[in-house]
Amino acid sequence: MRITDEETMAATLRRIIAPLAIASLLAACAQAPVRGLPATSSAVAESSLRLRLIGEQRIDWKHDYQGTAVGGLSGIDYDAKNARWIMTSDDRSAINPARFYTAKLRYDAQHVSPVELTGVHFYQQADGSTYPDIRAWRTKGGEVPDIESIRLDPRDGSVWYTSEGDRKLGAQPFIRHARADGSLIATLPLPAMFAMPSPGAAAQATPSGVRDNLGFEGLSFAADGQSLWAAIEAPLLQDGPVADFISGAHNRITRFGRDGRVLAQYVYPLDKVASIAGPTRFAENGISEILAIDEHRLLVIERAGVQDAQGVFHEFVRVYEMDVRGATDVKAMPALAGASYTAASKRLVLDMNALNLPRLDNIEGISWGPTLANGHASLVMVSDDNFHDKIQVTQFLVFEVLPR
Repeated sequence: MRITDEETMAATLRRIIAPLAIASLLAACAQAPVRGLPATSSAVAESSLRLRLIGEQRIDWKHDYQGTAVGGLSGIDYDAKNARWIMTSDDRSAINPARFYTAKLRYDAQHVSPVELTGVHFYQQADGSTYPDIRAWRTKGGEVPDIESIRLDPRDGSVWYTSEGDRKLGAQPFIRHARADGSLIATLPLPAMFAMPSPGAAAQATPSGVRDNLGFEGLSFAADGQSLWAAIEAPLLQDGPVADFISGAHNRITRFGRDGRVLAQYVYPLDKVASIAGPTRFAENGISEILAIDEHRLLVIERAGVQDAQGVFHEFVRVYEMDVRGATDVKAMPALAGASYTAASKRLVLDMNALNLPRLDNIEGISWGPTLANGHASLVMVSDDNFHDKIQVTQFLVFEVLPR
């Protein structure tokens, strides 16, 4: 999710973190082979895993790199061939044109070195121009992006990325394929269920499509590297209400072929919001990223924000394992509200509030990393600071995957 410059000051406080709780909760299953989880890892042979935090690194607020402000990092992936990382910013071209970075992040089982940025690339529209900000869009047209996830194509090193869209502007959500320099290759055709109405269109009898700022938040190549999983942050309008303190919600996670064909679609049962918001205050929970484990399972990050009586937001972040075996394929269901289906199962892998970090921010990216010297796999997460000084941080959290 991206907090835009046009939203209220109350909304911009959503990523403040309170002091975190005690005790560690680590559990769940994961088995290989998966892209990024090496077959030589001792964790692969086990039927379950644990995560051990190795360390953290941060990038300073609005750190200048080649004339761009680094921040809003909402997606990350590992480029094993070049031993580097790619990271997307969700800047809607408001500060600099929409872009992604390459970086070095070196670590071992005991230590994480500072992040070293190595390149910046600007996403390009079909005509070769960069994406406009809202002001330029109003005069010149094009699309205002809200890019939330990025993945490296295992075939050729090209990139795939998602945008949430914008109901107010009539900007449709999308999934796009680009070359390593950001130039556009193709846009996946999407099912009509995700479409937003055009501004000024007649009111729908039953509102449908992705909710504003709650569209395609997660993306992951499937374990076979031949197809992609995509997750929306909150339910489609026709699928029911968003999560609140009383009830959870049901989000769609879709498996796409490289041509945009929907191969399968499952319902993910989202937790209810972690605690009650202060009087007249705001609270939410949604999917912020996904990562394939194997043919049937995904890691899913649920990230909740709850505003207290003073207007301060507190983050609650949990990592779950989703298993689609036994779940109903709902790709032919235009609406979930009132429908009968079996949702995917899930198990808790990590309650990040139990890590007792000095600060836990708005975790929006997750990727498998290189194999450690001891043969264990690694996992990296990154936070989106929404470009807010003193309120949020850009943090990289590195984990070792331990055998049971």
